[in-house]
Amino acid sequence: MIDTPDKIIDHTPKVCTCCGKNLETISSDTFTCRQEVDIPPVHPVCTEHRSHVKTCPSCGTKNRGVFPDRIVSPVQYGPVVEATIGYMSVYQYIPYKRIVQFFKDCFGLSLSEGSIDHYLEKLGNKAASSYETLRQLIQSAPVVGSDETGCRVNGKKYWFHVWQNRWVTFIVAFAHRSFEVMEKYFKDGFPFAVYVSDCYAAQLKTVAKAHQLCIAHLLRELTNFEKNLHSKWSIKIKKLFLQALHLKRTMTREDYRNPPVQVSQLNRQLDQLLAVDYSKFHEKEQALIKRLVKHRESIFSFLDYENVPPENNGAYPNFFIIPTFFVIN
Repeated sequence: MIDTPDKIIDHTPKVCTCCGKNLETISSDTFTCRQEVDIPPVHPVCTEHRSHVKTCPSCGTKNRGVFPDRIVSPVQYGPVVEATIGYMSVYQYIPYKRIVQFFKDCFGLSLSEGSIDHYLEKLGNKAASSYETLRQLIQSAPVVGSDETGCRVNGKKYWFHVWQNRWVTFIVAFAHRSFEVMEKYFKDGFPFAVYVSDCYAAQLKTVAKAHQLCIAHLLRELTNFEKNLHSKWSIKIKKLFLQALHLKRTMTREDYRNPPVQVSQLNRQLDQLLAVDYSKFHEKEQALIKRLVKHRESIFSFLDYENVPPENNGAYPNFFIIPTFFVIN
């Protein structure tokens, strides 16, 4: 309950329920409260802007009042309508047709789907400078996580590419799942950052100070081998990864300046497991070992850098709930 309600309605007894005496002039002894919170009917407010013309009595020049910069059409919608369209489409992911229905049912406004598309384009243009700022922040970040997932844009197959860290998320909808998107938005890569990704070739090809393979991806793969191939090697290296994750959770800032002995022990055990003769292993397991050997230096980077996570889960699926405009190419 709030202390200052907008409206108070008093319900007072008119007559005594026992003897029937009139009580209208009798003061109340006390009262109890119940509060009802509701939204009042919302009606559009139409503001007419009038540009007056005045003739100068000295020289006869006709002077016309200037409309505000944003008033450019005989009839147009205001900034709150524009912002509501952006909120419903970009943040709430509501389709054009349902946005049209919402404005008609709730506000009595008859917007067209074309108008919604027009205002979203305007909002996107307004957000372009902020979007570029986000890209630059990612470009200069010390840690960058990356991932991508398929999507549909106007019925065609596209890819959502996301780069993120604890503070910033940058998203691009791109027509290809290839290194081309890196060349377009981060052509110099991340020379000052540890780049956290899965084993997708385009990500591992990216220039970076160091790379970190997503341990969560690797654990899922190892769990699959453990269940379906009954692989003893997979069980051993999975256990090693879990030990490394536990160590990460317990390390202090000083531990990154002076690594504890457990770090060297884990690296030594990893080298031993990767040196195994895997010629008789299942072909999928062989492929994983070859991949790990190729990218050996990118497996335990998270134990060398304090702010580097062991996986890129921050890049997916969290970006789906972040209110942001993204570029479609």
